[in-house]
Amino acid sequence: MKPLHRVPSGELSRLRSALAAALDGGPAVWPVADADAAGPAGARDEASAVDPALREVADEVALVVETSGSTAAPKRVALSADALVASAEATHDALGGQGQWLLALPGHYIAGAQVLVRSFLAGLDPVPVPDGPFTAAGFAAAAATMLPEVPHYASLVPVQLARLVEGADRDPFVAAALRSFDAVLVGGQALGAELAERAEALGARIVRTYGSSETAGGCVYDGRPLDGVRLRIVDGEVQLGGPTLASGYLGDPERTARAFLIERGERWYRTGDLGELTAEGRLRIRGRADDVIVSGGVKVALGEVERAVRGLPGFAEAVVVAVADAEWGERPGVAVEAAAFAGLGDDAVQRQLAAIASADDAAGLPPAGRPVRLAALQAMPRLDSGKPDRKAVAALLAAGA
Repeated sequence: MKPLHRVPSGELSRLRSALAAALDGGPAVWPVADADAAGPAGARDEASAVDPALREVADEVALVVETSGSTAAPKRVALSADALVASAEATHDALGGQGQWLLALPGHYIAGAQVLVRSFLAGLDPVPVPDGPFTAAGFAAAAATMLPEVPHYASLVPVQLARLVEGADRDPFVAAALRSFDAVLVGGQALGAELAERAEALGARIVRTYGSSETAGGCVYDGRPLDGVRLRIVDGEVQLGGPTLASGYLGDPERTARAFLIERGERWYRTGDLGELTAEGRLRIRGRADDVIVSGGVKVALGEVERAVRGLPGFAEAVVVAVADAEWGERPGVAVEAAAFAGLGDDAVQRQLAAIASADDAAGLPPAGRPVRLAALQAMPRLDSGKPDRKAVAALLAAGA
């Protein structure tokens, strides 16, 4: 066993040093949001701020990442140095070599922590965006300070990319900054087709990533697994294997046993996502297994409905959740920020949604999967990670927002 130290992710220099030491066999690191860095008595970092059962970890563990999902209780994912390095090396291989990374996500998220790991392996300092809310101007200013003679990489979530695309439409400096990257990884949630097309039209080299903290970050790029990563579909569920898998969940052996399984000597992670392989052999995510509703006796994957809705103008960032229905039991409901409708007009918005609800093929949706409620929100509820807070969205629709 070895010590586990909590480190505020905002203290970047300290976190980088601690993570480098952990990769070299030193104490494990648990990056936390700055607001969570103080314990009940104001203690920082050390054991007094942490449950006694979480003060030590197995020798193989280098990093602990706490996740806060939109539909499940938080999990503390334990990752070995070997898993982190395997992921970072596979990423560089997929991108064509090491380079300098822009750090746009906090280190207590796996995407941010992996930027630090990749930077350490490359021997290059990451370039952080300015403190405070993410802005297109701040991104562009940080990008302007990157080394000119090496490849430039960034890792973003879709809401950040959306801000950059909007900023690029107004400011050529932002557009030039976005084009300057050899690859922009976008993950954490589904990237809407409209947003991806707008970014690529600006010259951005977008790489869609799929993965989670349990796989040391994105391990499937543009639908294809990275070198060494195994992918299979079992009863519709996506399962992943290979050297990037986490050791398990800290202090939760039962959850670990449910999520990770061993078959014929190979270890697999059950993602809980529904997926399929296209004719080209690329992974296509259909939604969460726990987001399947039964509407009028028919199973409906809300992820499929969301994908269809997001194909409509103004609905690129729409969120689809279940709403109660007296006749069908449950039906899909749609929430979107009102600002997305700017210039479309109320009639146009209703016609677009009705196009899915009434078309003969309804974008491939069964009648039970066609949306029945629309909420235009002033602001989409979001988790700290930038993902939509689906529980909050469902509550708003249930309340008749």
